[in-house]
Amino acid sequence: MFLGLVVLLFGASSCYQPERNCKKFQNGKFSFTTEINGETKTTIFTREDAIEIDEFEGRIDTSSVRWINDCEYIVKKLHPRNMAEEKSIHMKILSTSEDSYTFEYSVVGNTKKSIGTAIKIE
Repeated sequence: MFLGLVVLLFGASSCYQPERNCKKFQNGKFSFTTEINGETKTTIFTREDAIEIDEFEGRIDTSSVRWINDCEYIVKKLHPRNMAEEKSIHMKILSTSEDSYTFEYSVVGNTKKSIGTAIKIE
């Protein structure tokens, strides 16, 4: 009896798929907060189709957005100021909720990935 219950619980939990309503988050205004060198920093960005405009610490940058599929896209700064900004970033939406999405991001070609959450504010 116990073994049957364990198998049933394992089977039910392995079928769980997080919600991924990615199209809902392809366009809009978003907020992303992270910690950099012990300080909390917030970026506000607006994405409309193939363009993303970011505002971070009073600086505004524009990037191109190329969607790979409904949940993955590549972001590349249009006017990079240094070598690091020339690199494209791969973004993958992992899950969505009513007003936010959790995503994984990394420099294209780099195996180190980070995770963040963006909140839709408009």
